[in-house]
Amino acid sequence: MENFILSCCSTADLSKEYFEKRNIHYTCYHYMLDGKTYDDDLGQTISFEDFYKAMENGAETKTAQINADEYEKYFESFLIEGKDVVHLTLSSGISGSYNSALIAKNNLMEKYPERKLYVIDSLAASSGYGLLMDKLADLRDEGATAEYIANWAEEHKLEVHHWFFSTDLTFYVKGGRVSKASGWVGTLLKICPLLNVDNLGRLIPRQKIMGKKRVIQEIVNKMSEFAKNGTKYNENCFICNSACIEDAENVKALVEKTFPALKGKVKIFSIGTTIGSHTGPGTVALFFWGSKRVN
Repeated sequence: MENFILSCCSTADLSKEYFEKRNIHYTCYHYMLDGKTYDDDLGQTISFEDFYKAMENGAETKTAQINADEYEKYFESFLIEGKDVVHLTLSSGISGSYNSALIAKNNLMEKYPERKLYVIDSLAASSGYGLLMDKLADLRDEGATAEYIANWAEEHKLEVHHWFFSTDLTFYVKGGRVSKASGWVGTLLKICPLLNVDNLGRLIPRQKIMGKKRVIQEIVNKMSEFAKNGTKYNENCFICNSACIEDAENVKALVEKTFPALKGKVKIFSIGTTIGSHTGPGTVALFFWGSKRVN
């Protein structure tokens, strides 16, 4: 088997245990909570529960991407051992980390010309990014080469669908995704915005839906519309949430009812502290394989 590392960023929002189980390496983004900096280390330093409680209590949050120097040290730790690397970054439509990783790659290839370092813009985020990494781990375990996996990722990454809804508009208003006036009206009328990630890897508002029950039905309708093989879909499906596990469980139950061929392939994760710093608590996201995203 070819000697290479499959790698991503912590913003793929899988659990530490799942990354270890799949032998996927990751490097951590950073976030600030009331002015103190932490690694986005999958809830190890500060639990997700405590993080979202702090946000609800008014804590200030900021995030910082992985810079070129950090990427260079991270990649070199594998290259110096004689290993090649396939690394996917968080979407360039959300973060500048792809460019930082490319700078690191260019510096290192001069130093390690005999090694291969593939840096790929995932155009994905959160556990949708994780769903893509999970598939690449399958290919690696089946014996695929680093080059094949890098090419496959480039060819198929837009087939990962991301659909999000939020029951709490506070942090969407704070981040400028929803105006203050719309946020006030939306909260009063219990409007839950439905968003997705487009073909450029950007988070785009798509619909305003009144009521949690309706938005849960609509997010599963989107899966019916776009999933491979429609309601016969039988590939993995990931869900993540920010401190609203009951809503995530309700989405899972409806997905499993609508897509009976899944048979336990629906997994729930937490939205990590980087993505969660922008969504706040109350967000649920659904990820699946489907037709290529075109807008």
